[in-house]
Amino acid sequence: MALEWVVLGYAAAAEAIMVILLTIPGLDALRKGLIAVTRNLLKPFLSVVPFCFFLLMDIYWKYETRPSCEGESCTPSEHLRHQKSIMKSQRNALLIASALLFYWLLYSVTNLVVKIEQLNQRLERLKNRD
Repeated sequence: MALEWVVLGYAAAAEAIMVILLTIPGLDALRKGLIAVTRNLLKPFLSVVPFCFFLLMDIYWKYETRPSCEGESCTPSEHLRHQKSIMKSQRNALLIASALLFYWLLYSVTNLVVKIEQLNQRLERLKNRD
Protein backbone atom coordinates (compact mmCIF):
# COMPACT_ATOMS: atom_id res chain seq x y z
CA MET A 1 0.00 0.00 0.00
CA ALA A 2 2.92 2.37 0.47
CA LEU A 3 3.52 2.63 -3.28
CA GLU A 4 0.05 4.09 -3.81
CA TRP A 5 0.78 6.88 -1.36
CA VAL A 6 4.16 7.58 -2.96
CA VAL A 7 2.52 7.86 -6.39
CA LEU A 8 -0.15 10.18 -5.01
CA GLY A 9 2.51 12.29 -3.31
CA TYR A 10 4.50 12.62 -6.54
CA ALA A 11 1.34 13.52 -8.47
CA ALA A 12 0.44 16.20 -5.92
CA ALA A 13 4.00 17.56 -6.04
CA ALA A 14 3.96 17.68 -9.84
CA GLU A 15 0.63 19.51 -9.80
CA ALA A 16 1.95 22.00 -7.25
CA ILE A 17 5.10 22.65 -9.30
CA MET A 18 3.05 23.24 -12.46
CA VAL A 19 0.74 25.66 -10.63
CA ILE A 20 3.75 27.55 -9.31
CA LEU A 21 5.38 27.70 -12.76
CA LEU A 22 2.17 28.96 -14.36
CA THR A 23 1.69 31.70 -11.78
CA ILE A 24 5.26 32.99 -11.47
CA PRO A 25 5.54 36.39 -13.13
CA GLY A 26 8.39 36.91 -15.57
CA LEU A 27 8.21 33.58 -17.37
CA ASP A 28 6.43 35.03 -20.40
CA ALA A 29 8.92 33.45 -22.82
CA LEU A 30 8.20 29.98 -21.44
CA ARG A 31 4.51 30.50 -20.80
CA LYS A 32 3.26 29.12 -24.15
CA GLY A 33 5.25 25.93 -23.71
CA LEU A 34 4.12 25.58 -20.11
CA ILE A 35 0.50 26.06 -21.12
CA ALA A 36 0.79 23.41 -23.84
CA VAL A 37 2.43 20.90 -21.50
CA THR A 38 -0.05 21.57 -18.72
CA ARG A 39 -3.07 21.28 -21.00
CA ASN A 40 -1.76 17.96 -22.30
CA LEU A 41 -1.23 16.68 -18.75
CA LEU A 42 -4.64 17.67 -17.39
CA LYS A 43 -6.38 14.58 -18.77
CA PRO A 44 -3.86 12.07 -17.40
CA PHE A 45 -3.86 13.87 -14.05
CA LEU A 46 -7.65 13.54 -13.96
CA SER A 47 -7.04 9.92 -12.95
CA VAL A 48 -5.90 11.32 -9.59
CA VAL A 49 -9.52 12.08 -8.68
CA PRO A 50 -10.91 8.50 -8.71
CA PHE A 51 -7.62 7.26 -7.27
CA CYS A 52 -8.06 9.65 -4.33
CA PHE A 53 -11.61 8.45 -3.78
CA PHE A 54 -10.41 4.84 -3.81
CA LEU A 55 -7.73 5.64 -1.23
CA LEU A 56 -10.25 7.57 0.86
CA MET A 57 -12.51 4.53 0.89
CA ASP A 58 -9.51 2.44 1.93
CA ILE A 59 -8.87 4.78 4.86
CA TYR A 60 -12.56 4.59 5.83
CA TRP A 61 -12.59 0.78 5.65
CA LYS A 62 -9.46 0.55 7.80
CA TYR A 63 -10.99 2.99 10.28
CA GLU A 64 -14.21 0.97 10.55
CA THR A 65 -12.50 -2.41 10.91
CA ARG A 66 -9.68 -1.29 13.21
CA PRO A 67 -9.85 -2.86 16.67
CA SER A 68 -10.44 -0.30 19.35
CA CYS A 69 -7.94 0.21 22.11
CA GLU A 70 -9.71 1.80 25.04
CA GLY A 71 -9.07 1.76 28.73
CA GLU A 72 -7.06 -0.96 30.47
CA SER A 73 -7.74 -3.64 27.84
CA CYS A 74 -4.62 -2.94 25.76
CA THR A 75 -0.92 -2.86 26.46
CA PRO A 76 1.17 0.30 25.97
CA SER A 77 2.63 -1.09 22.73
CA GLU A 78 -0.86 -1.79 21.35
CA HIS A 79 -1.93 1.69 22.38
CA LEU A 80 1.10 3.20 20.61
CA ARG A 81 0.40 1.17 17.48
CA HIS A 82 -3.22 2.33 17.57
CA GLN A 83 -2.16 5.99 17.86
CA LYS A 84 0.36 5.59 14.99
CA SER A 85 -2.36 4.10 12.82
CA ILE A 86 -4.64 7.06 13.51
CA MET A 87 -1.88 9.57 12.72
CA LYS A 88 -1.01 7.72 9.52
CA SER A 89 -4.65 7.81 8.42
CA GLN A 90 -4.84 11.53 9.12
CA ARG A 91 -1.63 12.15 7.16
CA ASN A 92 -2.95 10.14 4.22
CA ALA A 93 -6.26 12.00 4.29
CA LEU A 94 -4.34 15.28 4.19
CA LEU A 95 -2.37 14.01 1.19
CA ILE A 96 -5.61 13.12 -0.58
CA ALA A 97 -7.05 16.55 0.11
CA SER A 98 -3.91 18.30 -1.13
CA ALA A 99 -3.80 16.23 -4.34
CA LEU A 100 -7.44 17.07 -5.10
CA LEU A 101 -6.92 20.73 -4.24
CA PHE A 102 -3.82 21.01 -6.43
CA TYR A 103 -5.61 19.35 -9.35
CA TRP A 104 -8.49 21.80 -9.04
CA LEU A 105 -6.05 24.73 -8.81
CA LEU A 106 -4.09 23.49 -11.81
CA TYR A 107 -7.25 23.13 -13.88
CA SER A 108 -8.54 26.57 -12.88
CA VAL A 109 -5.21 28.38 -13.35
CA THR A 110 -4.64 26.73 -16.72
CA ASN A 111 -8.08 27.80 -17.94
CA LEU A 112 -7.51 31.35 -16.70
CA VAL A 113 -4.08 31.59 -18.35
CA VAL A 114 -5.50 30.28 -21.65
CA LYS A 115 -8.32 32.85 -21.51
CA ILE A 116 -5.83 35.63 -20.79
CA GLU A 117 -3.70 34.53 -23.77
CA GLN A 118 -6.77 34.52 -26.02
CA LEU A 119 -7.79 37.97 -24.83
CA ASN A 120 -4.26 39.29 -25.41
CA GLN A 121 -4.28 37.88 -28.94
CA ARG A 122 -7.69 39.45 -29.60
CA LEU A 123 -6.43 42.78 -28.27
CA GLU A 124 -3.37 42.62 -30.56
CA ARG A 125 -5.59 41.90 -33.57
CA LEU A 126 -7.83 44.84 -32.71
CA LYS A 127 -4.81 47.14 -32.34
CA ASN A 128 -3.38 45.97 -35.65
CA ARG A 129 -6.70 46.49 -37.44
CA ASP A 130 -6.94 50.11 -36.28
